[in-house]
Amino acid sequence: MGDRMMLSVDAIPVLQAATPASASPEPSPLFIGLVGPTAVGKTAIAVELAKAMGGEIVALDSMQVYRYLDIGTAKPTPEAQKGIPHYLIDVVDPWDPFTAIDYALLARQVLKEIHARGRLPLVVGGSGLYLRALCGEIFNGPGEVTGIRTRLAQEMKRGGPALLHARLTHLDPAIAGKIHPKDAFRLIRALEIIEITGRRVSELWETHRQRLVRPSILLLGLRRERTALYHRINDRVDRMGASGLVEEVDRLLKAGYPPHLKPLRSHNYRHMVAYLLGQQGWEEAVRRTKQETRHYAKRQMTWFRSEDEITWFDVTDNDPDRITELLIEHIQRRRARHGTAND
Repeated sequence: MGDRMMLSVDAIPVLQAATPASASPEPSPLFIGLVGPTAVGKTAIAVELAKAMGGEIVALDSMQVYRYLDIGTAKPTPEAQKGIPHYLIDVVDPWDPFTAIDYALLARQVLKEIHARGRLPLVVGGSGLYLRALCGEIFNGPGEVTGIRTRLAQEMKRGGPALLHARLTHLDPAIAGKIHPKDAFRLIRALEIIEITGRRVSELWETHRQRLVRPSILLLGLRRERTALYHRINDRVDRMGASGLVEEVDRLLKAGYPPHLKPLRSHNYRHMVAYLLGQQGWEEAVRRTKQETRHYAKRQMTWFRSEDEITWFDVTDNDPDRITELLIEHIQRRRARHGTAND
């Protein structure tokens, strides 16, 4: 799991919801998604659920994919994992770009491997964007042709993203409507595919798309009363500080990772960086880390509430064992109704 895993950067990062179509895609095995805001208590419950149901855990976390960022991302320790295999943790270097599409491509392969072993995949975490990518459609475009991507990037630098978006709108309005006018990476990739293949990306999408089938996905959510959740968040930040978060950040900076690097700009790291650089005092750094983490949890819940297919379980006044029992009962009822291959 700690070995570096090379990912294709040639998947066009355009996401769509997986909706019924006339095509008959290959059915994918059931996986259980256990989601919720940071610090709600997903890890402990997921491990007990995996132990009870013969499962293996796939992390759904946009920060735990990075090596060396351990304390601030709340990666489960070997003790917390309790012998349950965990995947998609420590897969890329902090320098490496890693997108929701990269995650979806890699996670789908891991899910297939877990299912092939007769185990139940449990996708556990709080990244709504990664979940949407995993549950949606992905188009694998052609590989890069020398010079095209560089030339398009230079054109964008001279004329701005609006220039390329206008060109894409003319060439493929369907795809242009799915890409933000300022999303440089996706604009360049779409135009690159059109130039390489001579076809619209929207046409290629219909021919070559890969899908997960909605009935094969069971989404479960954990939520906690807001005051209780915020108290857990504050306690977690304090524990991170006591466990060596500042020392972890100091090692990263001394190893040559710059403060502006994306992982170091996340809510649990940015103010520790500012503290080490003398830009904030310790109390201010801790206060703002807690505040931004609470805001992050609020955004997570806003995102997940828009997903109608999530069945929610309130963990505020229930111990983990009881919640695990309720989850197992719900999963078994769902599997009995749908007769999935994981039975």
